[in-house]
Amino acid sequence: MDFPWQFRTVQANDLEFHCAHMGEGPLVLLLHGFPECWYSWRHQIPALARHFRVVAPDLRGYNLSSKPREVSAYLLDYLVEDVMALARAWGESHFYLVGHDWGAAIAWAAALRHPYRVSKVAALQVPPLLAWRENLTPQQLLASFYILLFQIPGLAEYRLSADDYRMIRSIFTHPSVRPGKINPEDIQYFVDAIKRGSLTAMLHYYRANVMRGFAPDLLARIQVPSLFIYGEDDFAITPELVYRLDRYVLSDYQELRIPECGHWSQQEYPELVNETLLKFLL
Repeated sequence: MDFPWQFRTVQANDLEFHCAHMGEGPLVLLLHGFPECWYSWRHQIPALARHFRVVAPDLRGYNLSSKPREVSAYLLDYLVEDVMALARAWGESHFYLVGHDWGAAIAWAAALRHPYRVSKVAALQVPPLLAWRENLTPQQLLASFYILLFQIPGLAEYRLSADDYRMIRSIFTHPSVRPGKINPEDIQYFVDAIKRGSLTAMLHYYRANVMRGFAPDLLARIQVPSLFIYGEDDFAITPELVYRLDRYVLSDYQELRIPECGHWSQQEYPELVNETLLKFLL
C-alpha cells in the first residue's frame, strides 16, 4: 500500500519502535490496541496532521517494533515508560495522547503518572482503571471472558491463529461493527501485521496485567483535560462499565457516545471521531 505519511524507526526505552508520522506542530501520539498496529489510525493521521505532528507507533510486541520475550516486559509500568520515551525520542517534553483499547489504558495510566507532561488525553472505548474497579458488573465479566483463554500459553495462540487467523478476522466483522467501514483489505493488513509481529507478545499484555491487578497510583482520578469516545454497541466494553466517567476526571471532561457503533470507533465513524478529536485538542 502507498500512504501519504512517512515511516521511521526510533529508539525509546531501550527498544525500537516503528512509527507512522506526518505533520508539524505539537506532538500527538496515537496508541493502538489489540490486535492492531499503527494502521488503526489511518483515518486520523492526515486529519490531525493539518495542525499537529502526529506519530502512530506500533506498540512493543506489535508489527515491526521490538518484541521482548518475557511476560513481565509487558507490565503497564513499562508500557507507560514507552510512551514517555517515545515523546522524548521525537524531541518533545509535553504532548497529547490519544489511545484506543489497550492504547487507551496506557494513555490513562500515562496521564495519571505524568500529568505535567501529558497536556490532554483522549481515550476510545476503554475507561480509566478506577472505573473498571468501581463499575465492574457480571455483564462485563461475561463480555471479558475471552481474557481467560488469553491466559493459557499455547492454546490461546493456537485458537487465535487457526484457519488463517479466523478468530482474529471475526472480531472485525462482528455484527456490532458498522458495515462497510473495515474492509477485507484492512483486516488483511492487521493479520499480516500479526504475522510480522508476535501473537504471543500481544497476548502478554493480558498475561502481565489483567490477573495481577494494577498499582494503587493507577487507581486514581485523572488530573488532565480528558475526552472519552464510546461506540455504544461495543462487544467487549459494556455500557455499565463506562457509566458516569466524569466522576473519574478532576479536570475538564468531554464525552462523545456514538449509537450503532462497535468497538472500532475511530474506524467505523472516522469523520465524527476526527472532528471531535480536533475540537478537543485545538
